[in-house]
Amino acid sequence: MWNGLPVIRREIATCMINSFGLTQKEAAEKLGVTPAAICQYISKKRGKIKIEIIDGSITKEITISAERIINNGNGSVTSETCRICSIIRANEKFPLFCQACDSKE
Repeated sequence: MWNGLPVIRREIATCMINSFGLTQKEAAEKLGVTPAAICQYISKKRGKIKIEIIDGSITKEITISAERIINNGNGSVTSETCRICSIIRANEKFPLFCQACDSKE
């Protein structure tokens, strides 16, 4: 979880900025993090992982999640993050999971 969650947040933040034209400040507000955190995601100082877990199909799902978060506010961040995590786990690219995922099974 500690390796995967920042990667998922990084990808969602990057999508919000690059695909939907949000500023770093707007993306931070939508994700419920600081603008400094977004800056670190964009510069890959945060959310860096040694194995690549994001592929084309997951990128499409991240775009869907980013749009949902933009439209529904930061109340949907947790559910969308869990949704992406579940997809990554289903593809067996992300073997670790958080207690929230564990309690759903």
